[in-house]
Amino acid sequence: MKNLLLQIFTWWNGQTMGTRFFTWRAGEKVGQDQFGNTYYRSKGGRKDPSVGHERRWVIYNGEADASMIPPGWHGWMHHRTDTPPSQEDYVAREWEIAHEGNPTGSARAYRPQGSILGQPAQPRGEYSAWTP
Repeated sequence: MKNLLLQIFTWWNGQTMGTRFFTWRAGEKVGQDQFGNTYYRSKGGRKDPSVGHERRWVIYNGEADASMIPPGWHGWMHHRTDTPPSQEDYVAREWEIAHEGNPTGSARAYRPQGSILGQPAQPRGEYSAWTP
């Protein structure tokens, strides 16, 4: 019941009922990434006359955050390549690191020394308070 209500009233938690209906009616599944995001395109690769190319979209696994799309899928989503990563035999190089989403706003976000969001600043020895 909770998932049904979330799909009806929110757009940032996966897909809405409208997106589910559109995907069922006009889309075909292309693949899924390591984060559980599912990628779709127009059925049969049909070109949409209003945009001049096939439509491609993603249904996020959880919160809708564009930084959670890995580089290979990002290239496919933005029509940089016609072959989706699910149809390629790509092997990462040993110097490549795994993709991570943007941690801004989370507990893993960078907080410089002295930030009010991080640990309280420790008083340093070169500072002394002014007293009148």
